[in-house]
Amino acid sequence: MNTEIEKYMQEALLEAKKAEALGEVPIGAVIVKDGKIIARGHNLRETKKDPTAHAEMIAIQQASQVLGGWRLHRCTLYVTLEPCQMCAGAIIQARIDHVVYGAKDPKAGCAGTLCNLLEDPRFNHQATVTSGVLEEEASLLLKKFFRNLRQSKEK
Repeated sequence: MNTEIEKYMQEALLEAKKAEALGEVPIGAVIVKDGKIIARGHNLRETKKDPTAHAEMIAIQQASQVLGGWRLHRCTLYVTLEPCQMCAGAIIQARIDHVVYGAKDPKAGCAGTLCNLLEDPRFNHQATVTSGVLEEEASLLLKKFFRNLRQSKEK
């Protein structure tokens, strides 16, 4: 039986699959407040031709609209891949309390892998971090996507 955290990460994985169906890198996110998903996002960088169209950024923008303000207090962000520096900065700016992620990002991870911007006490806000939730599923989705991309380029 899935835990509450795994339930929401499954929802983030569904968002990642939406990105994959569009030919985007399969990364998905959901934001939860008071036990309810208030926002969803998936990677749309290629679709929107926008380097800031990460799953987290889209979900943060949507949550801000839903809540009618930029402060996302008492919210938890679930994302399939560890946030990058841009997304970590947006998480801090949005005052999100907790971040849960699946796969580590060895090239851009700023929630514990390369650095941990989210829990850095030098910033005016910190978010607690839970890592490795459904990590295998999130990692396999990404590995499969990039393997298929390499194979299509070799043909």
